[in-house]
Amino acid sequence: MDGFKISRLGIIMKPEPGNELEKEGVLNPAAVRGPDGGLYLFPRIVSEGNYSRIGIAKVIFNENGDPTGVERMGVVLEPAADYERRPEGGGCEDPRITFFEPLQEYIMTYTAFSSKGPRIALATSKNLLQWKRIGLADFANYKQITFNDIYNKDACIFPRSMISPDGDIALVMLHRPLFPGTAPEDIMCDPVDRRIRDHHECIWISYSDLMLKGNKAEHLQEFEANSPLALPEADWEKIKIGAGTPPVLTKHGWLLIYHGVHQVEANLTEPHHLIYSAGIMILDEHQPDKILYRSLTPILKPELLEEWVGTVPGVIFPTGIDRRDDIGMPDRFDIYYGMADNCIGVARLDIPDQLPAVSVNSGTYHLLQR
Repeated sequence: MDGFKISRLGIIMKPEPGNELEKEGVLNPAAVRGPDGGLYLFPRIVSEGNYSRIGIAKVIFNENGDPTGVERMGVVLEPAADYERRPEGGGCEDPRITFFEPLQEYIMTYTAFSSKGPRIALATSKNLLQWKRIGLADFANYKQITFNDIYNKDACIFPRSMISPDGDIALVMLHRPLFPGTAPEDIMCDPVDRRIRDHHECIWISYSDLMLKGNKAEHLQEFEANSPLALPEADWEKIKIGAGTPPVLTKHGWLLIYHGVHQVEANLTEPHHLIYSAGIMILDEHQPDKILYRSLTPILKPELLEEWVGTVPGVIFPTGIDRRDDIGMPDRFDIYYGMADNCIGVARLDIPDQLPAVSVNSGTYHLLQR
């Protein structure tokens, strides 16, 4: 895969038999190192009626340093705020967690599902066990678009502050707004090749001015300078793309594992229309809106039975990443991902010494001439 090497390490977490909280699946976990140096997963755990909570589990490693299982530790967030609840239930879904260096705190972004639909919410923690809700992300308008009135998902933040387009020190977020008419069902049913920027779900980048008072930040959830970062390009991501794992700094720049969706023809043995796969982007260390590399093909696509048989068949959904500094391998990254919206898998990604000869220009990418 263009110099990147990936191998599946196995299934690390399945629904626990008899556990009503996990009756409809464990999936799409955040992954982060705790104050003790241990690795913790924060899976979305789903009970009957698609009622989602965010759990916590400590990862168990074997003597080779490979993850082999988890020790469940309970629930850290369940629907309680108005923006997480709806008459028939509620949802705290698909978390991503980053240790944000300027605040020396963990920041969780997650999807809050109320009667108004999915929105991005934030919470903070010092120890990963107790979490303080910050509230819904508040986005400034983009041209004629009122961000706060539309669905939004798949948010993650960078671990460092950076300079915004307005010249301010800022927290930087990636996210995936769902504009009217851009759902996969709309794209599949409309054969017209519309303007991709307006009519596909894609990855956006936004900035929150970091107004620090002592060791606290004010207005942490207020975002502006919103703009598209990346649009669907290749056939494997033609329907939509979205941010996956939080960006992690490598020798090449910020590594982002993202998901892409394409459509397949339905038949009697394969009735599912949409296939979710995972790809790679490398973003500039100092200009995160600049894409240095983007994989032409997916690094992971549904192949295993557990990736095809589940609540939503044909899904690989990356949400957690762990750089293996703990075993002296900073070029190794373990990717934690949802499998068919039912269980959690992990794969090992090794990055090359040099980026493959691929360039990105004006929203398109191509192989360079050698």
